[in-house]
Amino acid sequence: QVQLVESGGGLVQPGGSLRLSCAASGSISSIYAMGWYRQAPGQQRDLVARITSGGGTINYADSVKGRFTISRDNAKNTVYLQMNSLKPEDTAVYYCHVVRGNYGYWGQGTQVTVSS
Repeated sequence: QVQLVESGGGLVQPGGSLRLSCAASGSISSIYAMGWYRQAPGQQRDLVARITSGGGTINYADSVKGRFTISRDNAKNTVYLQMNSLKPEDTAVYYCHVVRGNYGYWGQGTQVTVSS
């Protein structure tokens, strides 16, 4: 089992920034990919950004390219999402997700609200 603890969500004005963190614990050996998804009310859960072990492959949703940056600290088993130039349409619950072997694990989610 892998446990994920997310932090960093909150309320921010349009154009502002937030940094999300997700710390993994438990059976963390051989974690392959770590990433972030988001889900707005009434919408499906969509990939925001994903990074593989060692940072060899990074993927972003088109809607966040150039504004969001994903990074990973393997020593701390933590993945970060730096979100800049936030827009109201970025409002959602953000979920951390990791892949280990054939399994995927989800965090509990953290609310990000972009509003003036």
